[in-house]
Amino acid sequence: MTEDHAPHPVPASPLAGSDPGEPLRVLFFAGSGRSGTTVINNILGQMEGVFAAGELRYIWQRGMVEDRLCGCGVPFASCPVWSAVVARAFTGRPGINPGKIGQRLLSRLRMARVPLMLGRRMLGRPAVAWHHDDVLIGELYRALLVQTGQRLIVDSSKLPPYGLLLSALPGVELYVLHVVRDARATAFSWRRPKRQLDFGDDQLMPQQQPWKSSLLWLFWNALTSMLWRHAGGQYLRVRYEDFVRDPKATMTQVAAMVGLDPALLPFETTTSVRLQPTHSVAGNPDRHRSGSVELLPDAEWLTAMPAGQRALVTALTAPALVGFGYPLLPKASGSNNLHGRANGKTA
Repeated sequence: MTEDHAPHPVPASPLAGSDPGEPLRVLFFAGSGRSGTTVINNILGQMEGVFAAGELRYIWQRGMVEDRLCGCGVPFASCPVWSAVVARAFTGRPGINPGKIGQRLLSRLRMARVPLMLGRRMLGRPAVAWHHDDVLIGELYRALLVQTGQRLIVDSSKLPPYGLLLSALPGVELYVLHVVRDARATAFSWRRPKRQLDFGDDQLMPQQQPWKSSLLWLFWNALTSMLWRHAGGQYLRVRYEDFVRDPKATMTQVAAMVGLDPALLPFETTTSVRLQPTHSVAGNPDRHRSGSVELLPDAEWLTAMPAGQRALVTALTAPALVGFGYPLLPKASGSNNLHGRANGKTA
């Protein structure tokens, strides 16, 4: 791997996080899929002291079992950063079965368990019942900070129950970035064929029917708002449309929330960034994008989305759309109706 493909150092001695009493600072992206979190993850990953990990809840299955491509472009098992992190976290712990951990996480975090989680939370108990896997999850996060020498993990896992699990881990200091995108734009995105890239071939990402993506959008975004909107300075809601309209101003807000210097953001202009590869372990294939990236408005759904699908999504998500400041009958022009797309050529 060349230096350009390893933007984060792998020091030989412990640095950040080596003190068990030092907080594990995690910026957790919460919300629903296809909301534009990948490019925000990549931008933050360019900053000193930040490790952009991508969707870490998938590391057990997609990384350790399936050996999908890291954001740096090589298979997970061949990535020197992740190889060193895994060795540091789990050396001396024989018998770990990553596949089983991944399966248990899916079961523990599924939507049907949310009412029980909320009940436990009201009683002052950890929302997600403790499991011995949580020790390994915590050790993975601490090993990540120690091995890379960074001081903040960006975790774009998005699923609110996983954020609840992280918040209960000993030493974790959780910040929540709630990224919302218009439900109709996300439903349209879920229907578009998109290459997955995780295996270096032409496999496509999974697609969802508009009714399903709408209900997931409604549930996860409403739950995120309910859980963390009163978290003060450790919660920030960002509409993706506002981000793409003024990305530098939005990223300045995000950086300030977690104590980063906005002057270190990788903007070439107010609307373009220069990206080096990150080591994002899972997520949208745009995590592989590097070079100069221009953030451009994209309102394709306004003209290309079938009228019936658009009406269905609007009807299913109307209360939350209004609550998040989206018009129920948007027009094809006007700044309030622009939806973002990150474009750029690989350097």
